[in-house]
Amino acid sequence: MREYNLVQNINPNIFRGYDIRGIFGTDLNEDIAYTIGIAYGKYIQKNGYKKCVIGHDNRESSEPLNLALIEGIILSGEIEVIDLGLVTTPMYYYAQMYYNDGKNIMPGIMITASHNPKEYNGFKISFNDFGNACGKMIQDFREFVEKNTESMLNSRPSKKLGSVIYKDIESEYLKLVKNTINLGDRKIKAVVDTANGTASIIAKRMYEMFSNIELIPLYMESDSRFPNHHPDPSVEANNKDLKKAVIENKADIGIGIDGDGDRIGLIDETGSMIYIDFMAIIVWRDIMPKISDKRALFDVKCSKSLADEIIKLGGKPVCYRTGNSYMKAKMREDKFVFGSELSGHVWFNDSWPNIDDGLYAGLRIIEILSKTDKSLSSLLDGVNRYFSTPELIIKSSDDKKFEIVNKIKEYALEKGYSINDIDGVRAEFENGWALVRASNTGPNITARFEGTTEEELQKIKDEFMGVLEKEL
Repeated sequence: MREYNLVQNINPNIFRGYDIRGIFGTDLNEDIAYTIGIAYGKYIQKNGYKKCVIGHDNRESSEPLNLALIEGIILSGEIEVIDLGLVTTPMYYYAQMYYNDGKNIMPGIMITASHNPKEYNGFKISFNDFGNACGKMIQDFREFVEKNTESMLNSRPSKKLGSVIYKDIESEYLKLVKNTINLGDRKIKAVVDTANGTASIIAKRMYEMFSNIELIPLYMESDSRFPNHHPDPSVEANNKDLKKAVIENKADIGIGIDGDGDRIGLIDETGSMIYIDFMAIIVWRDIMPKISDKRALFDVKCSKSLADEIIKLGGKPVCYRTGNSYMKAKMREDKFVFGSELSGHVWFNDSWPNIDDGLYAGLRIIEILSKTDKSLSSLLDGVNRYFSTPELIIKSSDDKKFEIVNKIKEYALEKGYSINDIDGVRAEFENGWALVRASNTGPNITARFEGTTEEELQKIKDEFMGVLEKEL
């Protein structure tokens, strides 16, 4: 076991909106993980917790960070650490429930940088039974780390040390999947691209449990270098090979998974991408007639097409802030049946325990397909269509991004536009909308625009991008 050192003056910018995240070797290293581990152990003990769950993804830096983090937690006091080893983020979420000690979930940390480039890593962190910490909770922890590092430097390790037990959650997780998927008689040919990410460790076994699925695996070898493409299926360019494989194999569906397994990208039988707000329409068309609670949750980036369809189905659209931590907490607190976020997170809360899992989401779409003779693309027949941009990423800085978004808000208010400011600013018009928000995962501003015609879309986009460019 290598010796670790406590670190003072940790870069505060790694404490982000949804997680702790930075470039390994620059913003984050084993000593920082060790320091955070000691602080985390003390923090949860202060709140009355004596156990936690730790898992990590397949990035090269994840295992050394895992070792350092656990060493710190053990030295913080009498805590039992459940070490899951290499798992997808959804498997980690399930372990939090499975080993929960009678609470909603067990506190824990998942070591992952999700869909970020290979040089990044980070921690999705839970301090209690709330779920993933976000916003103020993470900033409160940052302050705790900063205030207590000096005292930790000057103190000896706790006399009562913690312990580690090793658990394998895979078989229990697969059993849960098997028990909640009920395929119809139609055989479905599915191409599944795990982008060499962590989902590579379980995807084949998960899909081959079902005899009605003919699986065509793509980039299903675990490789933390992500040699074939960036592991973010929400970006259309990353799905080039998946689209090609669907067409060449005459597959019914293509499913792309991100780096840690919690997000999905969807390709129809023609090789066209189905964005998540439209995937949500497919789900709502299937489940809305079967449920009594007609509220439908989606994030502020989603197309008006989704809200239109929910209303047509007799449901009530509920627009909420972007971020899987915020959305997941909202799903649980208000007991929504299903929720979706444009980035690729979807939450089923019917027979499934509110875990955002890209592979499971793919199985739910396959389940719908297997009970009909329709193609995937035809499941969207009759949907209102608008013209929209993908999510646009504008480089900024962590210091300036919120200030710039506030300037956009001031501009929209001065112009007398109707706005939704639950997350950044979404300006609503009769002929479309504009959204500008600060990213919570990097030094960026994100924007998306939609219009009833191409001309209206361009007009809205030009107006707001012009204001943005002046402020950058």
